[in-house]
Amino acid sequence: MLQRQTMIYTELSPNPNSMKFVLNFELAPEGLSFDYPTIASTAEEGKASPLAADLFQFPFVRRIFIASNFITLSKEEETEWEDVVYDVKKFLKIYFEQNHPVFAQKTIDKNTLIIDANDSAVVAKIKSTLDQYVRPAVESDGGAINFASFDEITGQVKVYLQGSCSGCPSSTVTLRDGIQRLLTTMVPEVKEVVAEGQDFQFK
Repeated sequence: MLQRQTMIYTELSPNPNSMKFVLNFELAPEGLSFDYPTIASTAEEGKASPLAADLFQFPFVRRIFIASNFITLSKEEETEWEDVVYDVKKFLKIYFEQNHPVFAQKTIDKNTLIIDANDSAVVAKIKSTLDQYVRPAVESDGGAINFASFDEITGQVKVYLQGSCSGCPSSTVTLRDGIQRLLTTMVPEVKEVVAEGQDFQFK
């Protein structure tokens, strides 16, 4: 079996406790992302990941997010990135050069692309806007945004913030000044945006 040539570089994110490890190849199928808040979640059906499970063996790791061609690690506050980045990069390089899998095959089989043929016209437009205008910017910061739901009566859109965006101090500003403003402008049916599972929203 040919050894995979692996190049890794790191990028800081707006969340000081999260670091983005960027690879020179795709890790997750286009449009998919996977969030692991605990080691137990790495074995859940539909998102199982041997790579995430192994990364949790680093004692400072508190959360793992995998999307596109990068992995975002969130650490405990007591640990300094400069003390651990080298070890993580070394581990990842060995892991991928030995062709270990990112996900269990069932994880890939059970997941589909974001756009659903059964979506209403408004929901399809919301997803398209998020995918085209918001996702690239959020991914550049080591995170991801995923559509959760839309209430046609109230005009409320719920989204999931993952990766470095989860718990990031600047995520409130991102929602208010970026995502909500964009969606309410491009999709008139949208009146507000709420981060699912977090305690803030903007009207």
